[in-house]
Amino acid sequence: MSDARVLAAEAIESHVWAFFAGHSVEVVDYDLGPERREVVPDLRLLVVRPGPRSDSWAYVTAGCWAAMEKAGHGLEFVMTAHVRDQRFIELMAMIAYYHCGGHRLDLEHSMPIGEPWVPGSTCDHLLISLPYLHGPDLEHCPVPGGQARILWALPVTTAEIEFRRRHGHEALEQLFDKAEIIPTDPFRASVA
Repeated sequence: MSDARVLAAEAIESHVWAFFAGHSVEVVDYDLGPERREVVPDLRLLVVRPGPRSDSWAYVTAGCWAAMEKAGHGLEFVMTAHVRDQRFIELMAMIAYYHCGGHRLDLEHSMPIGEPWVPGSTCDHLLISLPYLHGPDLEHCPVPGGQARILWALPVTTAEIEFRRRHGHEALEQLFDKAEIIPTDPFRASVA
């Protein structure tokens, strides 16, 4: 790992630790396998237990910025969930590989999961959104030579993705607000 990548990863991890002060944070080195590891060589995943800031689990990537930054700007991703589960660690690794492996994600993009978020869930896509559950203090992460933006990977349904394609991202977010969805509920009803 180059010095710049080390410093970026340390900055992202420090930012997450500071934001989630009072929470236990576990750093997981996830092995994507030999061919995929080259795409995100320095990927680590931060697993944040519930605590004073949030009663949900948070899963945060660290390594996407270093693999994909342009002019000092790049992304990392956060997902919130109701429990700690290896499934969510694997999904975060999938997001990192998808993003860095040729399907560059950004705000208002989506990604198919290819199966339910959890067994029995109708959520089978991830919508990249602002991290509303955590706010701009988590979203904006200074790193040496630039800034990482931590965006939310929100599990959504195929019907919600189709609605967004027809009516726009803002219209979908308004439906979420109107329905007062619980974004960590894998069995929530589709709003579209």
